[in-house]
Amino acid sequence: MTAIAPSPARVRAPAFLPRFALVLAALLAALFTAAGPATAHAALTASDPQDGAVVATAPAQVTLSFSEQVAMGDDSIRVMDPQGRRVDTGELRDMCSGTTIRYGTALHSGLPDGTYTVAWQAVSADSHPVSGAFTFSIGAPSATSVALPTAQVGGGPVGIAYGIARYAAYAGFTVLVGGAAFILLCWRRGATQRPLQKLVVRAWVTLTAATLVMLVLRTPYTGSGKFADALDLDGLRAVLETKTGASLVSRLLLLGAAALFLAVLFGAYARRTAEDAAKGPGKRREKDGGAEKETDDLLFGLGIGGAVVAAGIAATWALSEHASTGIQPGIAMPADILHLLAVAAWLGGLTALLVALHKVPGIEREAVQRFSRVAFVSVVVLAVTGVYQSWRQVGSWSALTGTSYGQLLLLKVGLVAVLVGIAYVSRSWTARLTEVPAGKAAKVPRRRDVSRETRPAAVTVPQDPKRAAQLARQRAARESAREKQVRDADPARAGLRRSVLAEAGVAIALLAVTTVLTSTEPGRTAEEASGRDTAATAVPNRAIKITLPFDTGGQNGKGSVRVEVDPGRVGANALHVWVDDPDGQPLDIPEVKVAFTLPAKDIGPLPVVPEHAAPGHWSASGVQLPLAGEWRIDVTVRTSDIDQTTVQKNVKIG
Repeated sequence: MTAIAPSPARVRAPAFLPRFALVLAALLAALFTAAGPATAHAALTASDPQDGAVVATAPAQVTLSFSEQVAMGDDSIRVMDPQGRRVDTGELRDMCSGTTIRYGTALHSGLPDGTYTVAWQAVSADSHPVSGAFTFSIGAPSATSVALPTAQVGGGPVGIAYGIARYAAYAGFTVLVGGAAFILLCWRRGATQRPLQKLVVRAWVTLTAATLVMLVLRTPYTGSGKFADALDLDGLRAVLETKTGASLVSRLLLLGAAALFLAVLFGAYARRTAEDAAKGPGKRREKDGGAEKETDDLLFGLGIGGAVVAAGIAATWALSEHASTGIQPGIAMPADILHLLAVAAWLGGLTALLVALHKVPGIEREAVQRFSRVAFVSVVVLAVTGVYQSWRQVGSWSALTGTSYGQLLLLKVGLVAVLVGIAYVSRSWTARLTEVPAGKAAKVPRRRDVSRETRPAAVTVPQDPKRAAQLARQRAARESAREKQVRDADPARAGLRRSVLAEAGVAIALLAVTTVLTSTEPGRTAEEASGRDTAATAVPNRAIKITLPFDTGGQNGKGSVRVEVDPGRVGANALHVWVDDPDGQPLDIPEVKVAFTLPAKDIGPLPVVPEHAAPGHWSASGVQLPLAGEWRIDVTVRTSDIDQTTVQKNVKIG
């Protein structure tokens, strides 16, 4: 006697899934730990005085300009003299006007000459902390006991803990929203399944715990970097007054509404679904039309309420991070909400499907088909919103390939392409499941029930209740083993198991890259920061040397002039000029003059008349170059009373 295999809709995940998940978790932890401190999103675009500048008199204040809005306090800008003493008044000046974001602090009067250090710290509008330091000199550079900080704010152990909480929040949101959507849109019977209930509830707990951790660590994350400051109540109150603090509190309130949603989904709705399934579809339609309508109404209410709560939680990210700053925030924030919801529907639903394949005895093939359609719509939404977000944050092809944000974005696009390819394979396996003819289903021999064959048909033996329960468990175990054997014999089911498992692995890596991407300076901002004058610096501790040919047009009017500016940096420099004839021998001429011009700042020409030091050699000391940038050096050589020419060269002064 043979047994016909059940419908190919019943599929099961391989036994090595838990070990594979542990390996992925370990790889993810290694990736996240190695990511390092996050790069800030607001960039310092200008300062007055500039980094490395030498000014003749003490400035009345120090000002900083940023690429986007920042939050600063009275102690956000500190100016220290060469001995490390503060020389600022400690009062923050808001000098913002229109699109110009500028803050400053006043300095005490009568500051002596020397090198001063400016250290600053703020929180950008997209919630990420920023910090930096630079020096300027009054009169002439001097030695200073102040060391420029090497660590960025938001790094260290606190930064790692905050980053892990940020990732956990994204993962919890994805599984919470995606798991609930999978149940409501694809597999209503999933509401009665214990594994799916545990998955969604644990995702809610993860998101709630991660949000609380981020709220508590916000003060040390944006400030001192010490865990002890997490207990600072004044700091917590200050955080609650910020946009980020308000977003985190709003998320906690919405998670309370989400808890009520889950109670109804896994309570009243699950009971109604179980009762309807027990009655059978025919009886339900014929005798319980009212109950069916109530169940459908409950499903509709859960769908509307769940969508509102999910969109609200997604908005807590959109209102406090990337989308809320920069260009077109009115379009960017709704696009960001749709992007997050599409990610959750796709990757969170994929997680729920994987759990169902692994833990639930059977899942209807129609549920897999419905999820395939949901995933397709999610990919379309992701593509549209992702292209817009990429354009908004990158802005140019050079930023796409030349910045960390652009390179991470390319990696994310590559992972999405791989995920879409694997999803297409999964979709093809799902289609094959529907194509399996019923008459060609796998057949597995059933074990002979000897007890039934040898028992006299006319004799009825009363059974002990315990014995009956034991026999029932044995029959259930045999039936489960037989179903597993049939399922494992179907190549279509095996292919679906492998492809879904591969999708889950790539999805975990994609979520990790997305988390790091949200903590990286956007390419558009990075290019703005790289355009600062201080970026065009010369090689440190190395003199600038140039050689220029000249021809005055007169007798012995040809040769070359060699110029050396040492050390070639802002401040005092030594200037040397050598004039050689065409044979490379020293050439004495009546006069040599040099001028320095900084066209970008309309500075100069600053004339220098070097003194004759030796045949063919002129020099000058203490040549002051006040600002960093691309300077033009003009050298005028006169070979006779009427024959002279000027040659020039652009050099970078750091």
